[in-house]
Amino acid sequence: MAPTLPSFNPGRLRSYIFRLPLFTRIILLFTILFWILELQSAWNVVLWGALVPEEVNLGTMYRLNTYPLIHLGFFHMLLNTVALAPLLERFEADHGTLLTAAMFVGPFSTLPAAAYLIIERGILRGNTAVMGASVWVFVLLGAEAIKAFRVNPYFAIGTNKIPTWTTPIVALVFITALVPNTSFLGHLCALSIGYVYGLGYLKILAPPEKVLRWIEGKLNLLGRLPYYVSVDQKTYGRYGVLPTSNAPLTGAGEGSVPMTYMGSTERLGN
Repeated sequence: MAPTLPSFNPGRLRSYIFRLPLFTRIILLFTILFWILELQSAWNVVLWGALVPEEVNLGTMYRLNTYPLIHLGFFHMLLNTVALAPLLERFEADHGTLLTAAMFVGPFSTLPAAAYLIIERGILRGNTAVMGASVWVFVLLGAEAIKAFRVNPYFAIGTNKIPTWTTPIVALVFITALVPNTSFLGHLCALSIGYVYGLGYLKILAPPEKVLRWIEGKLNLLGRLPYYVSVDQKTYGRYGVLPTSNAPLTGAGEGSVPMTYMGSTERLGN
């Protein structure tokens, strides 16, 4: 009997989207909103939020956090969000919403950006702008690769044993070779931060669980926010307390853009 292609099931996709935890939903929403804002001409979102080495100063430090949310066109945004959603959802489910928010607003955005600025501006003397949620994709791929390496150090291709932690590097090389206008340096910086986190060297930057539990209890986040993931997974389960049907819902491109004075522009991922 001839094999059949898997059919697309809108119901399963809808169910998956409805189960996404809170911070993942927020990030995806902001990514889409920034893309919608790019459609108007009164305010150039890309010029405002991209990580441009020469434009980063004390008054524009916000760029260290906004560049992952900015994309060059619809397909750039779509493919990055599709790649990010399952990785971010898994991270939030494993670590809780508060810690996930702290890490992604903080080290997972600022450290790859700082590494990129030091190399691009300080060493290469360039001014290539980068943007895109794939910075988070490669951070998470690096962390996942270290986790997988500890469980299964090698996988075999014929008689050759390949270290598991190298798989994101292979993906990085293929994406750089096959997808135009991607930033090898930007992805490499993100991947390096992911490796460092996976090895446990960034734990000092994570808020203590005691503090997170105190905040959760003080603000009653489990009771107020639907799809919130508690830091205490053993007590509250994977997704904390999910809202019931009777509970009120409270809280809850291709190519570069014309930025000639900024030098060339690259997107992070496709």
